[in-house]
Amino acid sequence: MLEKSPEDAFLLYGMALELKNRARPDDALRYLERVVAADSGYCYAYYQVGQIHEDNGAIEEAKVAYRRGVEAADRVNDARARAEIAAALDVLG
Repeated sequence: MLEKSPEDAFLLYGMALELKNRARPDDALRYLERVVAADSGYCYAYYQVGQIHEDNGAIEEAKVAYRRGVEAADRVNDARARAEIAAALDVLG
């Protein structure tokens, strides 16, 4: 399906999650970059980027990703996503 719709944010996000679950964080990050390039309002892509960076001990990078996610959630008026991503950011301080 991704071959037919290579810029479909939903499909790209699904691929990113699959790669993350298969312990391929670098590949997952590449797909997540494609997600936000296709749809900058795809809030949970930023959340996943933050999670991957957190898992790898890159806390500052995780904070940046979470902040971008909060901004995206604000742009698309997604209060639930904003709250979840802001909570992840708050945990990091």
